[in-house]
Amino acid sequence: MGEVIEASQTENYRDKIARRAAQEVEDGMLINLGIGIPTKVADFIPSEKSVFFHAENGIAGTGPSPLPGEENANLCNAGGFPVTLVPGASFFDSATAFAIIRRGLLDMTILGVLEVSQQGDIANWIVPGKRVPGMGGAMELAQKAKKVLVLTTHLDKQGRSKIVRECNLPLTAKASADLIITDMAVMEVKKEGLYLREVMHPYTVADVIGATEAELLIEGDVKIFR
Repeated sequence: MGEVIEASQTENYRDKIARRAAQEVEDGMLINLGIGIPTKVADFIPSEKSVFFHAENGIAGTGPSPLPGEENANLCNAGGFPVTLVPGASFFDSATAFAIIRRGLLDMTILGVLEVSQQGDIANWIVPGKRVPGMGGAMELAQKAKKVLVLTTHLDKQGRSKIVRECNLPLTAKASADLIITDMAVMEVKKEGLYLREVMHPYTVADVIGATEAELLIEGDVKIFR
């Protein structure tokens, strides 16, 4: 199976996905976090790293989630969840927030998805027949960020793979995902195809292949993430 990356305390799958995603964050980055599991990534950034998280509602410099009872009703991310601030944080209007996105100034965006294809197509804004608030900034984020991480459960509530050959749901953006992190695996999207890079403990390579509709390529050792 290859190298064991690290062991950790017992945690739920959302925290494990977020903790793995935090390893992709580099010092000095400006990053946008999507709604859902991505918002938890901020909780796993080491204190010695200087990272500025960007929110479409006009903040650069959000920090980890506040402790219970310490929430500020006027301080939240684009999803409406309470946040803290890091030293040097700034505020601006939504027009400026979207200008930052559209100019391609974000080093990374981390998004949740409903489906993602082996070519990196992302579908994350609507299930036909269900009422949704709209696409928000996902289309611009997926197209303009320098690196796009996708965080999701590997299977939907019906047990079907969300990592597919072709997306069936309406697309948010084509060929935009660079790295896919699920509760079962870490997969890298490249021109040649979708590479299985890591397996989440306690799953095996066979488990991941069996749970994935998309074709997975394997190159060298597949690491284990604990």
